[in-house]
Parts: sequence; C-alpha cells; structure tokens
Amino acid sequence: MYVPAHFVETRPEELARIIREHPLGVLVTHDAEGLDANHLPFEFDPGAGTHGMLTAHVARAGPVGQRCALGSPGMVVFRGAEGYVSPNWYPSKHEAHRQVPTWNYEVVHAHGLLTVRDDERFVRGMVGRLTRRHESGEPRPWKMSDSTPEFIDGMLRSIVGIEVAVTSLVSKRKLSQNKDERDRLGAADALQAGGNTELAQSMRQAESESGKDSINPCERSMPPRSPLPCVKWTKNFMLWTKPLPMPRNPFPATLVMKPGKTPRWD
Repeated sequence: MYVPAHFVETRPEELARIIREHPLGVLVTHDAEGLDANHLPFEFDPGAGTHGMLTAHVARAGPVGQRCALGSPGMVVFRGAEGYVSPNWYPSKHEAHRQVPTWNYEVVHAHGLLTVRDDERFVRGMVGRLTRRHESGEPRPWKMSDSTPEFIDGMLRSIVGIEVAVTSLVSKRKLSQNKDERDRLGAADALQAGGNTELAQSMRQAESESGKDSINPCERSMPPRSPLPCVKWTKNFMLWTKPLPMPRNPFPATLVMKPGKTPRWD
C-alpha cells in the first residue's frame, strides 16, 4: 500500500481503535488455487505476541479451513471511517479554484501467519467472547445457553477457529492532512452536516501537514485581496506583475511571501 508520509499512522492505540471499532476484516490468503478473500468479524488482542493476535472463525468446508497450511502468510484489511470529499467544501476552492475531488479514509493492514484451530474448546470460547461483545448493547443480550446444547454443538462442529499471529501493522489515515487547516476543517464541517460524523471527527483531530511537504507555495490558500504589491489574482492562478529575481542556488530555496512586502527567495 502506498502511504505518503503525511498519511502514516503508527500509534498502536489508534491502530487498535480502528480494528476494535470496525472488526469486520477482509482476510486475504494465497494458495495453489490462487488468491482468496473472506469477510470475517475479528477479535484483536494487541498484547499477544510481538504485534498482537487476531482470531476469527470460518466454515469448516471453506477454503481457509481446508487449504491453508500451518503458518501460511495472510493479510487482514480493516477499513475505518471513509467518505467522499467535494472540492466545494474547501474555502480556498472558491478563491483560487485549485482543488479537486478526493476520498478520505482510514485503513489498517495486518500482516501475519495463519493457524487453523480445529479445537472445540477454542472455538466455543472465541464464539462466546465475540457474542458477548456484540450483544452487550441489546436490552436482553443473546447467549449460547438460550439455545439447546445439541443445537449449539452442531453449529460449533460446522466451523473452525483461525488465529493470525500479526507480524506487522501498516496503517494509512487519509484525512486531508496535506491541506491547509481551514480547508480540512471546512470539509469536516460539510461531512458532519451530511451525517458522516465519524469521518468528520477524525479529520478534526488530524493535524495539517501543509508546512511539512512539497506543496507549491503558489497553491497555498491566500485571500484574493492580498495586499502584496506585486501579485495579481486571476480566476485560477496568481500572476506576478513585476519580475522576481531568481536565487543564485535555487535548490534548496524557499519563496517567502509576507503581506505588504515584495516576495523574495530565502
């Protein structure tokens, strides 16, 4: 996965949060038959092993239970908050018209080694924990004892457990950190108004990185009535109205623009 520096997320608590709040992961495996993807609800124990342990269950008759050898490599993809972002939501778009649509999102890729657990005690305990977690918000939470032991035993025999011993976690949180703060917050407000509260909150908590990357200074958001004496604003771009001398050594060089002063190279 391509992850620009301003979208990298390495904080363990944030990675665990995304997995915990969005537990339906996509398990991607590869064997002699080719690639396979299965959508499964996972439990994540961040304290197990080096990078944590993921557990889930699959149908006994399925390809994961039948074909994945002990220690097979796999990847589980978790997608967190996501949504379309219109350029109309950026204040700077209405001044310089230099913005385009995009899609913001949070994802975690968990790489690891797969083990199939054909163990009734393991499977029963894992299903019990999964059920208690997701039934906790119900007025009368369902539990396995609500059904007859014979029925539950039959259901458990039809599945096997899986463990993914995580070897690495790669996360990307694309939350408009490469935009100026007012543009990022403007998009967050529009998402909030449209009902995408989760993504709006993540974007508000993110930090703009516009001063840390290679964005062209001429693409930065500036007021159309800037007092700069040598800058003329047109519909789509800034136009220098008098020559600006080039630096002797343009690499590296920074174009310094201050209100009321002539731009200079530093």
